[in-house]
Amino acid sequence: MRAVVQRVSEASVAVDGKVVGQIGPGLCVLLGVAQGDAVADAEWMASKVCELRIFEDEAGKMNRSVLDTKGALLAISQFTLLGDAQKGRRPSFIAAARPEEAQPLYAKFSALCRERGMRVEEGVFRATMQVRIVNEGPVTLILDSHLASRAVP
Repeated sequence: MRAVVQRVSEASVAVDGKVVGQIGPGLCVLLGVAQGDAVADAEWMASKVCELRIFEDEAGKMNRSVLDTKGALLAISQFTLLGDAQKGRRPSFIAAARPEEAQPLYAKFSALCRERGMRVEEGVFRATMQVRIVNEGPVTLILDSHLASRAVP
């Protein structure tokens, strides 16, 4: 599972011109599910995203999580994060999970974040979406459950 996590002052997602998810301060998470991903990947990712200390404390240091700040989360499914553009001019998406495998894990990630007390808004799985992000900082991180040690989330 791969994610691009952005600290935002606001973010929204629309489908066919209608806003389907919108948050104020918090995190926008673009989430790609890889072939072979399992619930353990969703659990690792939810824990990591909710507990990342990328919000400033009173001293101006990135010491607070989105949970600490009572921020929200906008989760957007994005299979193109698994694209491989190393060869040729058109990316290969062979590493991305099939939709019937990816959708339940995307939903599980959102559910796990909600269980941690997050307000989670979502895009529409497999829809063409228009995402508006006001990146705060800017702070942007790339997380990959396959590259991480799960010993300490």
